Amino acid sequence: MRRHYSPRTADSYIYWCKQYILFHRKRHPMEMGKIEIETFLNYQVVERHLSASSQAQALNALFFMYKHVLDIQPEWLDNFARAKRKKSLPVVLSVNEVREVLYNMSSTAKLMANLIYGTGMRVNECVQLRIKDIDFDLKTITVRCGKGAKDRTTILPGCLIKPLQQHLLLVIKRHKHDCLQGAGYVPLPGALYKKYPKAGQSIGWQYVFPSTVIRVWPQTGQKVRWHCSASTPQRAFKHALEKTSITKHASIHTLRHYAVLGITGTASQPIYYKMELIYVRYKLYLDIKIFKQP
Repeated sequence: MRRHYSPRTADSYIYWCKQYILFHRKRHPMEMGKIEIETFLNYQVVERHLSASSQAQALNALFFMYKHVLDIQPEWLDNFARAKRKKSLPVVLSVNEVREVLYNMSSTAKLMANLIYGTGMRVNECVQLRIKDIDFDLKTITVRCGKGAKDRTTILPGCLIKPLQQHLLLVIKRHKHDCLQGAGYVPLPGALYKKYPKAGQSIGWQYVFPSTVIRVWPQTGQKVRWHCSASTPQRAFKHALEKTSITKHASIHTLRHYAVLGITGTASQPIYYKMELIYVRYKLYLDIKIFKQP
């Protein structure tokens, strides 16, 4: 049975299973059990000072290996004690601090930071955004396969519409040039590339923030342009933060906390965005209701 884990999850599971086997001097997992797992996890926590989240990830990887790969379902594995995560408050930058950081950013990285700040998207959700998921008329952005493989709709701030449209003109221009070179494709989710072979070359499926490099996609042999790396806006934010006098331990993900928590500070933009989204949905509902009337 196929399990739709993200590539990052698969890589981390492989890493922890490999570390588990090497820790016990390459013994086969079939020969080991609860004692060996406890010894391995305790070593990671005591000697390597592993966090609770990393310990849980390592345990999940071993659980997956025993249950789904080796087809072993012992009761002790289901009842294994898991470490509790520490509850901590998120770091939140003030409006002036955000303005100071964004002032030191430029180009595409600044636009991505503005989108994360105004929409509450995660970094990976931002870099994986596709053109078809932006609705300029309704001022909304549809996030596909977010956390928990769920879709959701968020608001598109009006002040970002013009910069985003100008950016998309450059993306479309480069896409047309790629098509003339026999490329212009993007990887599609799931098995859509089999059902719609030409969809990967359409403008709607193109990434809003594409990579600068064209690669060959092994599944189809097509020349595709993936989305840019998440480290691109992360590095740009880090360098911009270093140019300021801010001492908070912040990252580009910190910008999302402002929109999600709805903290007003000296401005009420996040609350305004949420109220505007409610208004847009209500207006759409009225339009549909009026349209259905005889």
